[in-house]
Amino acid sequence: MDENLKVLMIDAQSSFYRVDRYKVGEFFGPVDLGLFLSGKYNSLNIGTGLLAGSIFPGSNRLIFTGFSPAWGGFYVSSMGGAGLVFDNLGINMFSIVGRASTPSVLYLNRIHGEEIQVELYPINVKKIWSSEPGGIYSLMEYVYNQFGGKYLTDPRILATGPAADATNFGGIASCPIENKKLTPVDTWAGRGGFGSKLVKEHNIYAIIYGGTYIDEDFRDKKVVDQWFVNKYQKKMAAKDIEATTKYRFDPKFQTGGTFGVNYYTMGGRLLAFNYKSLYMSEDDRVKLHKDFILNHYLKQFNEETIIPKKQKTCGEPCVAVCKKMNGIYKKDYEPYQTMGPLSGIFDQRAAEKLVHHADMYGFDAISVGGVISWLMENLAEGKINPEELGISKKPIFDLKNFDVIETSMHNASVGIEILDAIIEKRGILDLSNGARQFAKNLARKKGKEVFDSFVYVAFARRGWVVPNQYWTPGTLSPMPIMGKYYMYYGPDFLPPRELGRVNAERFKKEIILDNIGMCRFHRGWAEDMMPDVIESLYGLKDRFLESINILTSRINSRNASVFWESARTIDFLYEFIRRKVEVEGNKDKELLSWFDAFNHDKNEAALSFWYEIHKGIQESLREF
Repeated sequence: MDENLKVLMIDAQSSFYRVDRYKVGEFFGPVDLGLFLSGKYNSLNIGTGLLAGSIFPGSNRLIFTGFSPAWGGFYVSSMGGAGLVFDNLGINMFSIVGRASTPSVLYLNRIHGEEIQVELYPINVKKIWSSEPGGIYSLMEYVYNQFGGKYLTDPRILATGPAADATNFGGIASCPIENKKLTPVDTWAGRGGFGSKLVKEHNIYAIIYGGTYIDEDFRDKKVVDQWFVNKYQKKMAAKDIEATTKYRFDPKFQTGGTFGVNYYTMGGRLLAFNYKSLYMSEDDRVKLHKDFILNHYLKQFNEETIIPKKQKTCGEPCVAVCKKMNGIYKKDYEPYQTMGPLSGIFDQRAAEKLVHHADMYGFDAISVGGVISWLMENLAEGKINPEELGISKKPIFDLKNFDVIETSMHNASVGIEILDAIIEKRGILDLSNGARQFAKNLARKKGKEVFDSFVYVAFARRGWVVPNQYWTPGTLSPMPIMGKYYMYYGPDFLPPRELGRVNAERFKKEIILDNIGMCRFHRGWAEDMMPDVIESLYGLKDRFLESINILTSRINSRNASVFWESARTIDFLYEFIRRKVEVEGNKDKELLSWFDAFNHDKNEAALSFWYEIHKGIQESLREF
């Protein structure tokens, strides 16, 4: 195995480039090396782990690092499968600094053992985005038509959309290319706004890469199978099938994927109508879940996707086949949650229209769904007028006479208008500096009540992210990186100090995966096995584990988390605690103590709860 990490340094301003080498042991992958380069150059770093191209399933994740324009701090985002083609470049990472003089496409190609070809090509991106099928899809097609013929094997394209220009939370999209055709299985580095960073800081709107370089990838199946048998008494394939059951098909629930399993199991933990379901009775939430989710939204998904087995991979061989498809529409839980029930939409046809429109624009789908649902509530309650947003109608957030098909489609049409208005900056809608700044400016004009229904996690001066869609305190934690699964998101109650510690341990395990470039869907074995693999291949297990402590402590040294700013965010926690006590009958003494504290003074209790989580994080994410 190669003893060096090779980084292609690209200056977009001058078009100069070079390859730098970093010894394995000093750095281990795209996260620790990305943090170093970000601190030195404020670069956008894109790369793979040491095991890319290897026999290990899930080892071809493409990792993006840098200082996020949306979050306001160092961030890590990742994209499934895109590392497999990247490995053909014969490097571990490329790092972009400087700003191109004109909107550009970055072209990377390596033919056999030749030097990597690095070129910047100017494009008329506004014209391309406005052509059919629109946005990122048009840009990917344009780039492939212009440059695809230069590659001896299928390349991969990273593309941005108009959201990267109009906001600070534009994502980066890609899709596998098979037999010289773009597939509809789009994969995303959505969280963190790295599409906005690529566009606004580097003036690069798309990247195409690929090649035929063959390096020394670890592919000894007999050795790997013996490792798995020694640890799990199962060969690798059998253990991986077991570990990825939820993402493929879980016979316990007769469904699969994050969408299927999460919606089947949530019951009264359903989040809907911009979190106003928090205030419903348990009976009403369970009825809503039964009538609109189990008997319609999930039923459609099972009949259209699960039963006919319409599932794909992200572009690498993998038994998880986690990409659940219905035609051109890919059904992941969180986008179809924030632009589904959270936005008053409970029908697949309606959600497909809205999610696809957001994807076409290149938004971080989870965050934009949270913004849409927040604006919808204010529109429905008359706190904002449609004319102020440059749209034509109000959504319906009242369950009386709510038709699951027609009302869902009506609300989706409102959501589409909101998306168009954000991109075109109609009326008062200017999200250039993010939704948190916009919400605060709006509150100064219209009163804090408008602001208080916006649920987000705050970081530093302007940083923000809509939380992952699980009704649990972990999703609101003051961690140095939020919006990913660098925290505990189980449904049970943990005392806040303990929650902070558990968050920190989860963070370390997730960083192990990201720094190796492993998909977290394989975490059932990868978290434990990867350090042993590093030992077997490099003899550096102890150093690797030490590096995780150093890396997480250094990321946390920049932790500028801000106490929850909106009333609804605090209510998210308060109603979680209330439900644990009054619905689930949890008699844990500390839980009851917190329930009493919240009933006495909600804001004071929330502040104390936040700080207790923070204490657990700070005492755990230490180098020594």
